[in-house]
Amino acid sequence: MSLAHSSNAFPLSTPDAACQASDACLEVAPRAPLALRGEISLELELRHAGRRAVTLRYESVGALELPAIFVCGGISADRHVAASAAHPEAGWWQAQGGEGQALDPTRHRIVSFDWLGADGALDVPLDPADQANAIAALLDRLDIARLEAFVGCSYGAMVGLQFAALHGVRLGKLVAISGFHRAHPYASAWRALQRRAVALGALQCDETHGLGLARQFAILSYRTPDEFDARFAPARVVDGRVRVGAEDYLDHCAARFVGRSSPTAYLRLSESIDLQAVDPAAVRVPVTVVAVEEDRLVPLSDAHALVDALPVAARLRVIRSPYGHDAFLKEVVDIGEILRHALHSPLQDVCKENAA
Repeated sequence: MSLAHSSNAFPLSTPDAACQASDACLEVAPRAPLALRGEISLELELRHAGRRAVTLRYESVGALELPAIFVCGGISADRHVAASAAHPEAGWWQAQGGEGQALDPTRHRIVSFDWLGADGALDVPLDPADQANAIAALLDRLDIARLEAFVGCSYGAMVGLQFAALHGVRLGKLVAISGFHRAHPYASAWRALQRRAVALGALQCDETHGLGLARQFAILSYRTPDEFDARFAPARVVDGRVRVGAEDYLDHCAARFVGRSSPTAYLRLSESIDLQAVDPAAVRVPVTVVAVEEDRLVPLSDAHALVDALPVAARLRVIRSPYGHDAFLKEVVDIGEILRHALHSPLQDVCKENAA
């Protein structure tokens, strides 16, 4: 079934040569965690587009024999979760990844991938279930029979629930942060307008501007009025027009985003969020659900509904944050504590409970 497979391994640090040659050397320099980065090509049956040739790009940090944790973020996240000796640039979840952090590659093999469709080459409807099946296919190719845990944030949490429902026998536990079993209609309306902004830009032969505007709308939905009230000054007149305090920030967000995203990828992954539909009864692994009280895209009521409907052990953790939906990136201490407890507490200690 597979068409191609390539990867690069990095034995990242070795003992000093003089030390290797001498019996007098009593200490050996520690090795950095093994880092693998590569891609596989295969055919995958998509729910809404039939059988397609796809390429999955992955990264794995940690010894191959360690228990594996799959980590996924929002639609703009990629396979690079945190810096390593082989890939020292900061990852999208740098605050939680690395030695001594919640996602520690000396204790677990941390695996992630670029979302199916993230390169813009797959211009078809993508269901979150397609992502879950792609992850299962990737695990097959990496010879990972079972994950100790799946940690997902935002869209990644939705995909985690899909994976638990479709491939639960391969999963020990799930941590679902700010992403649940359905797309809320209010959030879907926000995203529909963002996609219209991209389409309007294309009609004006300016896709970049449309994509930037969509990202600015998205930022407003991720954050909260309280944050903007505390952060930005009142409007002022500049060169004969009124400019509000947040415009420079929103322009910066747009410029950063359009430099690393394609309109096609953005549209298809945005649509994919709105296709989320998981029957909680199909999820039969222990789940830690994390919700943010101020999140306007993924409301707390949906978190309660999910936990109440799960047929297995579940824990709801609720935090408060002016960062709203982006709290999983910003509330480093609270999220780190929740992750440590969820990942390292014995399964039998996970019971149905609500904790604020």
